[in-house]
Amino acid sequence: MKKNISIIASIAFVITGCTNPPPTLTLEERAKTIHDKVIVLDTHNDFSNANFVEDKNYTMRLKSQVNLPKMQEGGLDVSWLIVYTGQGELTEHGFDQAYNKAIAKFDSIHRLTKEIAPDKIELALTSDDVRRILKNGKKVAMIGVENGYPIGSDISNVKKFYDLGARYMSLAHNGHSQLSDSNTGDAKQEWLHNGLSELGKEVILEMNKWGIMIDISHPSKAANIEMMKLSKSPVIASHSASRAMYDHSRNLDDEELQLLKENGGVVQTVAFRSYLNGEKSKVFSKAKTKIYQEIASKQGKKILTRAERKALTADQLDIYWDFYEAISQQAQSEIDIISEKIPQVNVSDFVDHIDYMVKLIGINHVGISSDFDGGGGVKGWNDASETFNVTLELVKRGYNEQEIEKLWGGNLLRVLDDVQRIAKEIQSNS
Repeated sequence: MKKNISIIASIAFVITGCTNPPPTLTLEERAKTIHDKVIVLDTHNDFSNANFVEDKNYTMRLKSQVNLPKMQEGGLDVSWLIVYTGQGELTEHGFDQAYNKAIAKFDSIHRLTKEIAPDKIELALTSDDVRRILKNGKKVAMIGVENGYPIGSDISNVKKFYDLGARYMSLAHNGHSQLSDSNTGDAKQEWLHNGLSELGKEVILEMNKWGIMIDISHPSKAANIEMMKLSKSPVIASHSASRAMYDHSRNLDDEELQLLKENGGVVQTVAFRSYLNGEKSKVFSKAKTKIYQEIASKQGKKILTRAERKALTADQLDIYWDFYEAISQQAQSEIDIISEKIPQVNVSDFVDHIDYMVKLIGINHVGISSDFDGGGGVKGWNDASETFNVTLELVKRGYNEQEIEKLWGGNLLRVLDDVQRIAKEIQSNS
């Protein structure tokens, strides 16, 4: 629960009439006061089903970047847990497999909030829920769907996902779905739909109807523009940065950002190294991968390239990422050593992107996300326990409490309110 901060020295000054003014807060104290007061919300945290079981779960300080102890340590109030499915074949069999995986993810989140730790974390469906749950001293879980692939060809699944708690969804991930082209087509300009498919357009309107925020983080630019023009509600980019600051297809260019502003939406700036400063990221990543490869080779295995990973089936990819996580844990001591020698993408690089987008489209349309446990994290904010460091950097840059409140959660919750209000209007008129 957020603390009701008061400065004791100031109170004493007023009551006693002391002639000496209260001591000035240090920059760090000011940042801590703000951090404790505002709703600190991260829109994109992946997770493994294996960490949502009775004997291994988020009540424990696991090696995952996000769990309840680390949220407590870093003052992270709201974690959007992600129902993610990798892109598979555009067949009924592929759709069925993806749907079952999505349901398993939903089930894990409900198990955490209803069975494992209902006294510590609760699922929120509205901004009012968020405030009520925090007031009751608990952390908040919310649900986003990354990749509309498991919707399949059955549009009624949109409502099913809404009923299960989904409050945002992207129509594609890394690979073109049946609904939308992906940003991954950008490299060779290879497209399946040249934007949205006809089914994708129907899904957008269905999401508007039920109050699911449309996430434009992974689809192609053409698809994003179509979505913003077609949607009757504001959209979000749940985890993207500025393409003008670093040219990566996962980032939004200035045209997309201006359209997002006109749409009334918000871009949740992502703390993902290779999207923020790819050149700096590559140098460290190359050294890290060399260490991983040496450890994997001793086990008769190998670290796969992106092209090799793309050739895997969704099931094979899940197995590979479990292996990769194990290798990363084994390599941690060596990674710590090279971390002191090689410059890394850090919180300052991250806030540079926030600064740019705030100047371009305004403080009301920018937010914050990590993509923790999905590849995200920068030096200084590499897990939930370090969340305060972002607020500290924002205060150093001159952001005030009201602006930081908007960046950390206010803008996102405002969009959620708008989307849900418009959904009620659509339902009442249909």
